[in-house]
Amino acid sequence: MPTEQARADVDAARAGDEAAFARLVDATYADVFLLAARLTGNHHDAFDVVQDAYLRAYRGLIDFRSEARFSTWLHRITVNCANTLVTRRNRYQCDQIEEDVEDANCDHHPECHFTDAEFSTELRDALEGLPPHLRAVVVLRDIFDLPHSEIGNQLGISATAAKVRLHRGRKRLRAAIETSQTAVDYGTTDDAFEARYAM
Repeated sequence: MPTEQARADVDAARAGDEAAFARLVDATYADVFLLAARLTGNHHDAFDVVQDAYLRAYRGLIDFRSEARFSTWLHRITVNCANTLVTRRNRYQCDQIEEDVEDANCDHHPECHFTDAEFSTELRDALEGLPPHLRAVVVLRDIFDLPHSEIGNQLGISATAAKVRLHRGRKRLRAAIETSQTAVDYGTTDDAFEARYAM
């Protein structure tokens, strides 16, 4: 959505134009859902986060600073909503239930645009294992390709802090993936050994 159109729709939505807010939702939904899915680790929680984020955005339009980009502001709200949900989920030690929400129209599920090669199960699992503050930076940088300054703006931290968190997050990701691959190699070796000597 062009910046001028977004600003016009934001102004209209602040004045009570629901159609204008609906256009803002349509223009940003794919990115917001993808961000929420990567931060929470599953579609079920992502839908909750997205709903909460848009509700907060609608209620908070009165406080939106027109000099900021609407998408930047909305991403920050989404990150906050996701962090709140993940923290609450971890606090109560709820079992994580992943539900694959199937929809014939993949346009509503941005994750459908990623191939297995682009986002492997190992990487997804490793990403879900990161603390929320590190996961947010990794997602915004490596999936959304945002510069460090923009990540800092969205998360309310300095660009330097964003770089540090990105370094730590990537280091943990590599370690988690290497551990996972080692476990798979050992499992494969054990299976082959048992199959060879089982008589």
